[in-house]
Amino acid sequence: MTRERRLGLVLAINLVLLLALVAVGLLAHSVAVLASGADYLGDALGTALSLVALRMSARRGSAGRANSYAALANSGLLLAATVAVAAEALHRLISGTPSIHGLQVLIVSLIAAAAMISCAMILGDVEGDLSMESVMLDTVADAAAAIGVAIAGAVILITGGTYWLDSLVALVIAVIVAYHAIRLIGRVRTELGRTHGPATPR
Repeated sequence: MTRERRLGLVLAINLVLLLALVAVGLLAHSVAVLASGADYLGDALGTALSLVALRMSARRGSAGRANSYAALANSGLLLAATVAVAAEALHRLISGTPSIHGLQVLIVSLIAAAAMISCAMILGDVEGDLSMESVMLDTVADAAAAIGVAIAGAVILITGGTYWLDSLVALVIAVIVAYHAIRLIGRVRTELGRTHGPATPR
């Protein structure tokens, strides 16, 4: 399967999960699920940018630079979504968390985790391609986040309370994802610096 087809399939899965997570997050009053939804929005946009970069590189022969810019945009979008989620999670922890429907959170998060593991398998080996690596980073982070949210949903379901756990999990996920996004941004900036390089005197 070509890189373009792999990215297209991952993009389609992300869009379906985005709609499901936003709907369930609103119905279940779960900021952790909404956090996942925001993350999937960033992933969908980032994957779409990677597709555009791939097509541009095929036409113009500038794969390295196009992929680097796609990775930079993807990481920036992911970081922005993560900051918004962290702010909402902190607000809920301080002002109080509404009741959470644990069963809905558990089910949709398990489905999302399984879907993201499948996406990681579809992407396969991405080493050496910053754009594809950024998509893989998002995918792995999403799988880990979904598992964390599923655990929180299970605890809420069993205890019939501990709703604050939803916001705490969302905050932890946001911090972890932001850390990896910032690291990738640093790598991309270094790569772009090498690509452009200092001007050669004549």
